[in-house]
Amino acid sequence: MAAKLEKTGTPGVFRRHAQACDRKGRCDCSYVITFRDRGRQHTETFRTFAEAREAKRTRGSQVASGEFSPLAKVTLHEYAREWIGRYQGTGRRGFREETRAEYRAHLERYTLRWFAPQTKLTEIDPRTVADFIAWLVKQPNKTGGTLADSSVHNAFKPLAACLATARREGLIRHNPAADATLPHRPRIDDDEQERRPLSRRQLEAFLAVVHPDHKLMLEFTARTGLRASEVIGLDGRHLHLTGSSPHVKVRQRWRNGKLGPVKSRHGRRNVPLALDLVGRLRQLGRGPDEPVFQTGVGTRLSADNVRNRQIKPAAEEVGAPWCGWHTLRHTCASILFADRRNVVQVQKWLGHHKPSFTIDTYVHLLDDDLGAPLEPVKVNSGSTQRPERAADAQGAVTLDLAA
Repeated sequence: MAAKLEKTGTPGVFRRHAQACDRKGRCDCSYVITFRDRGRQHTETFRTFAEAREAKRTRGSQVASGEFSPLAKVTLHEYAREWIGRYQGTGRRGFREETRAEYRAHLERYTLRWFAPQTKLTEIDPRTVADFIAWLVKQPNKTGGTLADSSVHNAFKPLAACLATARREGLIRHNPAADATLPHRPRIDDDEQERRPLSRRQLEAFLAVVHPDHKLMLEFTARTGLRASEVIGLDGRHLHLTGSSPHVKVRQRWRNGKLGPVKSRHGRRNVPLALDLVGRLRQLGRGPDEPVFQTGVGTRLSADNVRNRQIKPAAEEVGAPWCGWHTLRHTCASILFADRRNVVQVQKWLGHHKPSFTIDTYVHLLDDDLGAPLEPVKVNSGSTQRPERAADAQGAVTLDLAA
């Protein structure tokens, strides 16, 4: 049976002594506040008198303004772990199970490691969120450095989405992560180099020295622009090597050790294949459910192993140490632009969601030379109408727009 509450000098704040307490001198027994909301009595327990007195004042204010919710005592840890199992996103496409797994991993690895288990949702404010972001920036990555800006953004997304849901569900009044400032640090030289494509000569040299077992796969990657996960996720049924328009169907990817759908609906695409590639792909003789590019025992390749054991050594040998999987995708984009493909064609080829993203990503590949001046335009001297036939252009004068 719970010990009887004893009044203190503050109305609504009580002391609950343990049964073994002799009530003499100072003790560690808890304090309890009581208050009513919508006809129901509520109690909360606190360790110190100061905490109880402040909570009593706060709850009184919340009840008076109609902002009190009994769920306000929910901690971030318990809410986040319950939330991630039912979250369905905010867009029309829903929320992928693959993304749910990533969010759950980020929550456990970063968010719930930094926030104390007893932290309540209502105790998180913008300053706390800013401190969490500052901590993320200093966390180590796999290569011995710290998290890149994109990794910080990814690690922060689950917390922002979780708090946004808590606000919509009435657990908090404002989302303290709504206006958070994420890092946008200048890229260091090495990062800039990783975004550089290989020139045609560098690509030829790279393919000449790479291990023969992986040459076709890496050439295929540079000429189709597929992502590493898409290349490794290809099965024999995705290769259409007959007919007048041979192509590869991009429909799935291999990520985190399992097959899943491509990154977005825009990633579902058919990429044309040149005839020389078609002939060499036919020689592989892959069955419909076999990986197109596989290990010696017929299993899926590891993108990390291929990068570290095949791509990097060959790239170092040809003087392109920045080269990685994504460099080959950049190389494909540079070849497409060099062949005068327009931005919409390149966007659809690479599986981007909109042309502006393609421009933002590959603007460094575009020629920034303004080129030659525009040619003179012929205009009818006696009319403001544009001539429709060569015969109508008699008597036309020349206007030099470059003057």
